[in-house]
Parts: sequence; structure tokens; C-alpha cells
Amino acid sequence: MKNLNNKVAAITGAGSGIGRMLAVRLAAEHCHLALSDIDEAGLLETKAMVGGKVKVSTHLVDVANQDEVKRFAEEAAMYHGGIDMIINNAGVSLGAFLETVALEDFKWLMNINFWGVVYGTMAFLPYLRKRPQGHVVNISSINGIIPNPNNGPYCAAKFAVKGYTETLYQELKDTSIRVSCVHPGGIKTNIARNARVTQTFFDLPKDKAAEIYDKEVFITTAEDAARIIITGIKKNRRRIMVGRDAKFLDLMTRLFPKTMVYLSAVVSKRMAKKYAGAN
Repeated sequence: MKNLNNKVAAITGAGSGIGRMLAVRLAAEHCHLALSDIDEAGLLETKAMVGGKVKVSTHLVDVANQDEVKRFAEEAAMYHGGIDMIINNAGVSLGAFLETVALEDFKWLMNINFWGVVYGTMAFLPYLRKRPQGHVVNISSINGIIPNPNNGPYCAAKFAVKGYTETLYQELKDTSIRVSCVHPGGIKTNIARNARVTQTFFDLPKDKAAEIYDKEVFITTAEDAARIIITGIKKNRRRIMVGRDAKFLDLMTRLFPKTMVYLSAVVSKRMAKKYAGAN
């Protein structure tokens, strides 16, 4: 099992949610941290939660901006004397239908959820190569394995992250760099509350749509998600499934691919209809 003691991990989207809890748990493993987020207040809160156990640097970064990500890598490597691991975690959500989604919204999500992963990987790989063993950890989703309607841009980005990361694994297999693709199921974070919502089933308001996720979908805490991810990292797992829902849906999609795509749509619409009827 990989020892994270005295290693250096860079994390995007560390100002809240999974990214924040990854920072806290990695610090408990005595892993030094380079933390980035677009939310400076959230970033400083995470740093305070980590405390003084390890060396921590904070970096204000928009992962959709390649120059900012490159600067993050340069500054983090200079501050810490090197980087052993990059966790490309930053992500956003968008409630919209593919026929009517505004292209600027679609591009906004793809620039963060997909291109942010590409920028982070490419910026940090040269530094990872200088270490005895580097590690690239990219956060996809169960929605990178099975889609659901009204979530098309997010699904497209997470499928792209999966394809990108698994190809990266193939290309780096005989090097000192390990690659992991993470597929969380429903995680109790604020991603739904902070989502851009332009249209939903039955024209549900944003807060009601978020309530569906809070009550019906989000079943795993960010703390548990971080624990599972770090265990997977330590074991050099190529695929890390997070949550019993992710494991179940992954298995069922492999066994019944056509049926599961159909059922995902049916279940999504029924949940929305139930909450629309509660108005």
C-alpha cells in the first residue's frame, strides 16, 4: 500500500465538499497540501480545518483558465519543493435539456468539468515525473458511466473525463506515474444548490430540484467519499467507485446497458413528477 507520509498533494476545488474533506484526510496521513479554489473564503476555511499538522499553501485558481492552472502548478511546486499527486476535483452542475441548453452555459460547464481536468493533468505531469512515484487522480462521476436526463452537459463532461483518464492510464502504464479515475455516486455536497438551472422537468424551481438530490440522490457524506478515495489512491486503484449507489449502478449498467439507460430516465422523471405534485 502506498505511503502518503511526507508526500505533497495538489487539489483543485478544495474550498468545499469532497475537495475540502480530501484535504483534511490527507493531512491526517501527514501529506502536505497545495489547495486551490475559485472561492477564497472557502479555501481559507479549509486551510483552517487542516490546521498546522502539515505544510499548506493556498492558491486562488479558476480551473477553466489554463494560464491560472499552470501558475498554480509552478507556484505549488516551488513552495513545496515538488508535487507527488494532483487531484483534479473542481466541478459544477447545470440543470438543462440538451435541445434548449444555452451554449454559453454548456461551454461554462465543459471548461470547468472537462478542460479543468485536462489543464490540471498537463500542468502537473512534468512535476510528477520528477518524483519516485507520481499520481494523477481525476474525479468523474457515476454520470460518467450512466446518464440521466436534464443533466446532459454534466454527463457529457464526466464521460469525457472517464475516457481521457483511462487513455492516460494506458499511455502511462509503464511509467512511475499512477492514474485513478474516481466515480462518486450521490455525495452530500452543495453542488446541486450551487448549480445553474435553466430548465427542469415540470419547470420545478431550482430549490425544489435541489431538494430532490438532497432527499433522493445524495446518500454518501463528503467525509466518507474522501476516505474511500484516499483508500483507493493508497492501493493504486485505476477505478475508484464511491458509494453503494455508484457500485450498484456500475454493475447493473455493465450487465444491462440498454435497460439501465431507459430506467435512469424513467426514475428521474418520476422523482421530478412527485416533487412537482407536492407544490
